Amino acid sequence: MKADCHIHMVLDGENWKEAIARHKDKVDGDFIRKTLKNYQKLGFSYLRDGGDKWGVGLKAREMAKEFGITYKTPCAPLCKAGHYGGFIGEKYDSIHSFRELVEKNKNQGADFIKLMISGLMDFNRYGVLTDEPMPETLIRELTDIAHGEGFSIMAHANGDAAVRGAVLAGIDSVEHGAYLTDGTLQMLAESKTVWVPTLVTIGNLIGDARFPEEATKPLLAYQMAAVRKAADFGALIAPGSDAGAYRVFHGQGGLDELALLHEALGDAADEILARGTAEIEARF
Repeated sequence: MKADCHIHMVLDGENWKEAIARHKDKVDGDFIRKTLKNYQKLGFSYLRDGGDKWGVGLKAREMAKEFGITYKTPCAPLCKAGHYGGFIGEKYDSIHSFRELVEKNKNQGADFIKLMISGLMDFNRYGVLTDEPMPETLIRELTDIAHGEGFSIMAHANGDAAVRGAVLAGIDSVEHGAYLTDGTLQMLAESKTVWVPTLVTIGNLIGDARFPEEATKPLLAYQMAAVRKAADFGALIAPGSDAGAYRVFHGQGGLDELALLHEALGDAADEILARGTAEIEARF
């Protein structure tokens, strides 16, 4: 059976604003049921949601039992006010308000905590990120709080500085991880942090007129080479598609991610991904 260790049930791969609007007044159970049925048909037995603030992931977790799928959700992702993530998560502006949001998620039944500690890859400009990384000291402080409440942590992190901060803080899984240097990949391998590289969020943009291929093609090549290096160093790597992101459709996106990871990892792909997936399932 297959696992997709990073999806967003609240999104649909087409238009994020319209997808969110579908659930704002009342969670659309029909959409969730149809989506879960598709995952079941394609052989997925484990799904880990990246979170939302409308309860879509919570409803999906409840309904996933009907389809024999283990489903995990952090409830709302937590993002620092003024930085990336507010469109889908809850904002905090102090350590006190962060603690309150962790407690809120805990009371709602969160399986883990999702932190936003960087911006996005700029798919129009190779080598560029959309926001400054969170300072290492703050990453560590937030991590200590969430771990202290008994939670594992998933972190949205792009760029060397954010990922290094996540690894040093002991964050359990890093999502995306664009533009990592060999030194950071080595640090990742020496840690217990699992990397979920979400290659398909780049790969499925190639050929789309919305983004220039002079940005997307070298970015995909860089990321695939980084995945190979990380594996050679001995890092933990798990499959996650970021399903729901633009052009990453639920179910098929997971298959596309597995195909790209197999291309990057070669004959050892199944063994490498099984090890990383087992770590995700055990911690989350």
